[in-house]
Amino acid sequence: MLLNAYLIFDGDCRAAFEFYQRCLGGEIVAMHTYGEAPAEEAMPAAVRDKIMHARLVVDGQVLMGSDNTPECPVPYEGIKGVSLTLGVETPEEAERLFAALADDGTVRMPLEETFWAKSFGMLVDRFGVAWMINCEKAEAPS
Repeated sequence: MLLNAYLIFDGDCRAAFEFYQRCLGGEIVAMHTYGEAPAEEAMPAAVRDKIMHARLVVDGQVLMGSDNTPECPVPYEGIKGVSLTLGVETPEEAERLFAALADDGTVRMPLEETFWAKSFGMLVDRFGVAWMINCEKAEAPS
């Protein structure tokens, strides 16, 4: 079984996924618009260029997303109550990722050493997605 995150954006899914590819690496393997759907003619012109499904693969991990549409029965209220977590091997990699994702975002907790991590920090990126960057300390042998 795979457990993957699927993020819903308010019209900026393409920009978000291109940003995540620049920050995280990997490959965008899908970026389909509503206008490419078989029922494209039924889609309002305003949403045809919006993203129906995006998929970014990074080291075998998958992040997916799409844009919300005006036809959605629930108005877009942002991404709430969840953080994406990146576990990295070195404090240097934590620093690189944190700086990249925090660009034009909001730092909630600067990267710092904690009782469990060599480096841990929290931020909300420019698209409203919360991230935790974690570089754990080596576990003591038992």
